[in-house]
Amino acid sequence: MSDVLSPDAALATEIEHLKARFPKTRELYREVCALLFFRFGITPTANRLYQLVKRGSMSTPTQVLGEFWAELREKSRVRIDHPDLPADLGAAAGELVATLWQRASASAEAALGALREELEAQRVEAQQSVAAARDELGRTETALEQRTAALLAAQVEVRELEKAHAEGHAQRQSLEAELARLRDALAGRDRELVEVREGFSRDLEKQREAADRAEDRLRASEKRALLEIDRERGHAAKLQKEVDEAARRADRKDADHRRAVDTLQSQLGDARHQTGVLQGRLDAVQAENTRLQTELIAARDAHRVPVPSTVRSAPRATRPSRAAVAAKPGTRRKKAV
Repeated sequence: MSDVLSPDAALATEIEHLKARFPKTRELYREVCALLFFRFGITPTANRLYQLVKRGSMSTPTQVLGEFWAELREKSRVRIDHPDLPADLGAAAGELVATLWQRASASAEAALGALREELEAQRVEAQQSVAAARDELGRTETALEQRTAALLAAQVEVRELEKAHAEGHAQRQSLEAELARLRDALAGRDRELVEVREGFSRDLEKQREAADRAEDRLRASEKRALLEIDRERGHAAKLQKEVDEAARRADRKDADHRRAVDTLQSQLGDARHQTGVLQGRLDAVQAENTRLQTELIAARDAHRVPVPSTVRSAPRATRPSRAAVAAKPGTRRKKAV
């Protein structure tokens, strides 16, 4: 790699040295003018000086450059007016200095005009930037006010939500207490339903046993009553199936009660209705049993056969007529044949 620096790099190095040697801004600008003109052969301009030094305001290099050309002109005039200098050489030197001065002045004026235009453009741009910044500041203030209002509204909404949450929590606790009460009531109704079902089963079993005993004792003379008893057994079995179906429906309704709190009252009403229906059927069966007891007593009087006390709870039987009683022996023989 070559150690020779480029002209721009050498100029930058020399300016850095001058900055260290001349801390004052005007002296630094004057030395940079001399460096450019005498050492590097570059005509100094205010814009070029400011770009190289970058100190002070833009008017400082312009003033220093004017002083530099004035000083150079004075020194050149002294040399030209020297008495030992030939006339033609003095004239040529004067023309040369005048030409250099005109060119330097024109370059300085052009640079100054360009600098002024650049400063004017920068000023306009700065004004536009300030106006845009003011507009942006206004929009920012408006947005800030809107966000502040939104924040206040959100805080109010949060307070309302917290209040609603507290009310909902209290309402939920009340509903949970009501649900617990309904569950206890449903459990009580379930126990009552189980007791009713067990009592009905016991009564039905007693009725079956009584019917069996009556069937054994009255089979010879109560064939038609036996058929009626069989029909009553079927009816009782049908009732048992209905009771079982009612129990299954009650179980399903119990599960539905636990899944849906809002239908507890309606399902509980259905369970009450089913219990009432079963109770009504039980009362009807008991009434039929009472009527069967009366018919069996009448049949006993007709056949002069003693009827045990257990027949009172036997299922319902149709009371045979006297014609039917008279026809029974012949009927039995016909069936036997």
